[in-house]
Amino acid sequence: MAVRDTDLIQAWINVLNLSKLKKGDAVTVLTSDHTHAQTLRCAMTAATMLGAIVSRLDLPPVNAEKSLSRDPLAYLGTTPLTGNKPAIAALKASDLVLDLMTLLFSPEQHDILQGGGKILLAVEPPEVLLRMQPTQEDYVRTQAAAALLKEARQMRVTSAAGTDLRCPLGQYPCVSEYGFVDEPGRWDHWPSGFTFTWPNEGETQGTIVLSKGDILLPMKSYVGETMTLTVKNGFVTDISGGVEAQMLSEYIESFADPEAYAISHIGWGLQKRAYWSTLGLYDREATIGMDARAVSGNFLFSLGPNNEAGGSRTTACHIDVPMRRCNVYLDDLQVVADGRVVESALTQPERA
Repeated sequence: MAVRDTDLIQAWINVLNLSKLKKGDAVTVLTSDHTHAQTLRCAMTAATMLGAIVSRLDLPPVNAEKSLSRDPLAYLGTTPLTGNKPAIAALKASDLVLDLMTLLFSPEQHDILQGGGKILLAVEPPEVLLRMQPTQEDYVRTQAAAALLKEARQMRVTSAAGTDLRCPLGQYPCVSEYGFVDEPGRWDHWPSGFTFTWPNEGETQGTIVLSKGDILLPMKSYVGETMTLTVKNGFVTDISGGVEAQMLSEYIESFADPEAYAISHIGWGLQKRAYWSTLGLYDREATIGMDARAVSGNFLFSLGPNNEAGGSRTTACHIDVPMRRCNVYLDDLQVVADGRVVESALTQPERA
């Protein structure tokens, strides 16, 4: 259903206020050929109404000849900023970058953030942005989960389907995404609402069993048959099942990079306004699947890079897999039970 400009402008005003935008701040809106025209129009209007100095930086797309998909997350690494010193300088001089293009997992993004700039990614359709406008409650909820995750030394994930995965923790930072950027050097994504970290390098062991209804991204498809991934020393060493397992294997193999099989970020969804079924209602090119990534009670694991967390893996292959009906434990504390967030865990006193 179409969205009124007035509603989307107000949503942007709300998000920019949560992001502590001040009169006179320099805002650069980063765009490309696939940027949603209404999102761009309303973002610039809202920032201007709040007294910001607003510019637009439009950059040409890259990686088309390398990627097997039009999804912006299907091939990472090289970005339109690579080697583009004037564009990088403009973004580093900005107080806030509104990324309507999808700039991820790049050294240029790290440079902007390290200089104190803030980046907010927003590329989902306008109606999804409206439905999952971030709130202060989202901040509190994800921060409570992050506090538990920071204290844990192991995440264990099980399911009735046969998943049993053990991920030692502590080497990498914990991240919470709540949809706005309220401090210098922060990156976030509107919409979102989840908490995650990366397991210790080379230590994750176990079995992941994907069941019907689990989701593969960037394929944007619901799993239709059981698929089993064997994980040894932090890497997927075997993908078994039927034709879907074969297609997943072929996709990863196309990158010709052993690091594509590495376990990347792990965590769980906390967004109550996200829905598992939404992916099936959209054309594949209309969304990047943030409902699936953020839906409350999912277990989300990824394969591929860890440079976002300070690691050395920069593989261009990045696969996100939201799973239903899992149990997630942080040491001996259960935070997800059969696909539902254990709400009492988020309000428990700090563990000694």
